[in-house]
Amino acid sequence: MNFVEHTENMAMSLLEKLGLAWWVEIITHNPNCTYYFGPFVTANKAKTSQFGYIEDIAQEGAKISSIEVKQCQPEVLTISED
Repeated sequence: MNFVEHTENMAMSLLEKLGLAWWVEIITHNPNCTYYFGPFVTANKAKTSQFGYIEDIAQEGAKISSIEVKQCQPEVLTISED
């Protein structure tokens, strides 16, 4: 691991502990689920990464009802309401 990777990992760890890391939250219906993807250091990195997650979920046949990039600290990465 080089210096830059080490520094990024330390920054991400700190952001996660403080609840300041960025996550992509995707809510679907049919099935009714909330998915969290992340963490990301910046909102921009999360936004540019969201398209791959959207594509994967759509290929599984789920209907996406909302997508949000936000700072949070999810305890569970997939919440199924069914």
